[in-house]
Amino acid sequence: MAALLLLPLLLLPLLLLKLRLWPQLRWLAADLAFSVRALRCKRALRARALAAAAADPEGPEGGCSLAWRLAQLARQRPAHTFLIHGAQRFSYAEAERQSNRAARAFLRARGWDGGPGGGDSGAGGAGEGERAVHGVRDAAAGSGAARPVREGDGAAPLAPGAIVALLLPACPEFLWLWFGLAKAGLRVAFVPTALRRGPLLHCLRSCGARALVLAPEFLESLEPDLPALRAMGLHLWAAGSETHPAGITDFLAEAAAEVDGPVPGYLSAPQNIMDTCLYIFTSGTTGLPKAARISHLKVLQCQGFYQLCGAHQEDVIYLALPLYHMSGSLLGIVGCLGIGATVVLKSKFSAGQFWEDCQQHRVTVFQYIGELCRYLVNQPPSKAEHGHKVRLVVGSGLRPDTWERFVRRFGPLQVLETYGLTEGNVATFNYTGQRGAVGRASWLYKHVFPFSLIRYDVTTGEPIRNTQGLCVATSPGEPGLLVAPVNQQSPFLGYAGGPELARGKLLKDVFQPGDVFFNTGDLLVCDDQGFLRFHDRTGDTFRWKGENVATTEVAEALEALDFLQEVNVYGVTVPGHEGRAGMAALVLRPPHSLDLVQLYVHVSENLPPYARPRFLRLQESLATTETFKQQKVRMAKEGFDPSALSDPLYILDQAGGAYLPLTPARYSALLAGDLRI
Repeated sequence: MAALLLLPLLLLPLLLLKLRLWPQLRWLAADLAFSVRALRCKRALRARALAAAAADPEGPEGGCSLAWRLAQLARQRPAHTFLIHGAQRFSYAEAERQSNRAARAFLRARGWDGGPGGGDSGAGGAGEGERAVHGVRDAAAGSGAARPVREGDGAAPLAPGAIVALLLPACPEFLWLWFGLAKAGLRVAFVPTALRRGPLLHCLRSCGARALVLAPEFLESLEPDLPALRAMGLHLWAAGSETHPAGITDFLAEAAAEVDGPVPGYLSAPQNIMDTCLYIFTSGTTGLPKAARISHLKVLQCQGFYQLCGAHQEDVIYLALPLYHMSGSLLGIVGCLGIGATVVLKSKFSAGQFWEDCQQHRVTVFQYIGELCRYLVNQPPSKAEHGHKVRLVVGSGLRPDTWERFVRRFGPLQVLETYGLTEGNVATFNYTGQRGAVGRASWLYKHVFPFSLIRYDVTTGEPIRNTQGLCVATSPGEPGLLVAPVNQQSPFLGYAGGPELARGKLLKDVFQPGDVFFNTGDLLVCDDQGFLRFHDRTGDTFRWKGENVATTEVAEALEALDFLQEVNVYGVTVPGHEGRAGMAALVLRPPHSLDLVQLYVHVSENLPPYARPRFLRLQESLATTETFKQQKVRMAKEGFDPSALSDPLYILDQAGGAYLPLTPARYSALLAGDLRI
């Protein structure tokens, strides 16, 4: 009896411990399951890399990770559909053959004649420790008679490791040329398709491109740039058979004339897995694009993306993202290769066509950027959205309100929100489906993918340091700068060009003297359950009335209004005032009209005084980049002058408790200090 009485007393400490740790412990099973999956994925990728290193260097499976993975799939699953594009379908075997032809055409531009002992002259110009290649030999017996190296564009032969830029839409040819360049031991730069004139030339110069392959449909808009492109001494190819200006030839015709046998693996095998094999340009929302260096290691790691997400080889993945963006190329395409699945590739996203496509191709996985999901929930109902096979949607940038509407309308399905940067060395996965979170900060996850949140001063734009000069970790619920240790497993390669381009991206002496961390430039919050939520970008958060204002917080509050479809929040400089005042660009949800009274009441009830937008700008649509990122910097520069902007503008009248039209008279009163905001 005494023992029974003592039992509750003995269990009480355990119960209290459980209650204190319960917010973390309740997710332990999910954390453990994902960590085990991640470790298995890492082990599998390492085994693949070791097998490639041990393979016959003359064979296709002895090359870089793209080359040996594609060759492996062509051998293991030759008839399985790899790519669907419109009415076209390509098996893995066909993808291997198409990319082999492209590789041989590029090798010919290197001076390779396709015959035994053919004439590649060596490794000059490879750079960055890229593998020297001497005496390129024939890849397969019966390669056919040698043909002369292409002439007529005045460009010198391409050196091993030379950079070839692709200016192409999302299409099969993009993939064949990319894979072919990788097999030929050449590096590729993905150029955003909207760039022309100065920004285009800047991108080509900054990455050191020696050749450019462009889509025929871009030739007309590129005509003013052709003299400058020729002056750069570039090889100029078009990916199509239309009539071309002088000096531009049809690369696809050259590739079609080549045999489709494999090329030797040693042509593409990296000397060091940290070598750069690819350049992806940042979006350029705050300036000209920068060419982020992508290593062979990162390409290999991206083969594990869909495995980490829980997809498998029988899945059909819907991809409507630009291939010049990391999400489309490395996560979408390379991730698909990693599991040997099928990808439905769309040149452009159509919200009205999406569910019909999903029904037609039996899509099971949709890779999104948050704006795409918002487009879908804003579409009128259709029959095709019911009875679909989509079970998993994977991506980034999905706002909580859109998340809830998407699942409620199109579910049941799993949403797996992720976080990552093109040039970054850290990624997070919200494998629990917790709405609004971008990942977990459990000790298990951080053991596999280490990162930290540190205190950050928005005013100075620098981390807060203690008396020893070291950074300080945040507490639960406190916004912090996301940083990740830089090491051989998680490197930061920087950008093509001078070291000044990477200034501010590396932080030293973070937790110990001499350590180095990558600075993501993003502020995140970790709650008491260990969930990570995106807070703001360091450049977007602004200070007003002595307080920090997160643009995402204000945008989420405004998006709760049913008459608003899109919101972009940013800070603007107001003469005579410290800091920046909040301004919101708004797009109405049809058929609603702007209700200024309800809007004022809503922001008054849901936002602190300093966070309430001082200015409103009503627009037909929001300005975004081609990767659907909102143009905050440009909007902030445009300001709120009614004489310079044609959009309807409104100003917060604090005394009257209302938003009023921003007339020239009120604008003048504001500048004169007669109107308080």
